[in-house]
Amino acid sequence: MEKAKYIWMDGKFVDWDDAKVHVLTHTLHYGNGAIEGTKAYKTVDGRCAIFKLNEHTQRLLHSSKMTLMDVPFTLEALNQAQIELLQKNELFDGAYLRPLVYLGYGVMGLYHKDAPVHVSIAAWKWGAYLGEDGLKNGIRLKIASMTRTPNTSGMGKAKAVANYLNSQMAKFEAVDAGYDEALLLDDQGYVAEASGACFFMVRDGKLISPPNDNSLESITQNTVIDLAKDMGIEVIRRRITREEIYIADEAFLTGTAAEVTPVRELDARVIGRGYRGEMTEKLQSAYFDVVAGKNEKYIKHLTYIN
Repeated sequence: MEKAKYIWMDGKFVDWDDAKVHVLTHTLHYGNGAIEGTKAYKTVDGRCAIFKLNEHTQRLLHSSKMTLMDVPFTLEALNQAQIELLQKNELFDGAYLRPLVYLGYGVMGLYHKDAPVHVSIAAWKWGAYLGEDGLKNGIRLKIASMTRTPNTSGMGKAKAVANYLNSQMAKFEAVDAGYDEALLLDDQGYVAEASGACFFMVRDGKLISPPNDNSLESITQNTVIDLAKDMGIEVIRRRITREEIYIADEAFLTGTAAEVTPVRELDARVIGRGYRGEMTEKLQSAYFDVVAGKNEKYIKHLTYIN
């Protein structure tokens, strides 16, 4: 990770190396925190813009509400903090932003409502999450042995810190077995999501993605669906089994970090032609046009910082 100059903490800009918390920080022990992943891009006119800033910040506040944390900052204040953070860090060529709501030092024990609520925001340069080669040629995906944490066992719709232990274990399992990423099924055996991204497949010219019954409501997924509809592609939201993916024409993952990453292989089965498919390439290109400010229809989703 490439260091930046400052991290925003509770309304103040703190030197990167001084952004510290106490070892008895409540979230560190019990896992109640909310995170976001937001990305800024250098656009076609040379300026830098954050993509769908408002939607990401709103989801952070929603996740915090779901997990009973009262955030002491407004949506507008958090949006402004992210803009100013990129400006002060001079990250005008693009960056990844990581807002975090967490419970601080002050109480111990499971009952958390007396713990102070803090907010931090960091930003740094971060390239393709699954590699530049993955964006072009596709990644190898493995279905994890564990299921995605079911809705009956937690706040699955919250982008909560604790939820990512499930993802972390699945990701390790996949990478340890020689793959690039993990795909988690739900407790009924249907596709839920990847460890940190949503799933799409293409069959017979139709774009298919599972419903968000047991996955995070993805901002990037919604963008890709909108782009597909703009192109006249039929989009179907339904449950998907692993066997269907094996014989799919194409498959890809979407997310703020993953962007639009093709899948060339799942569980040692080659998907389609074994490299980035035609529809995937079109949607990937369209997505990068949007975040670069090349699509007039989507300019409203860009927050320029310079």
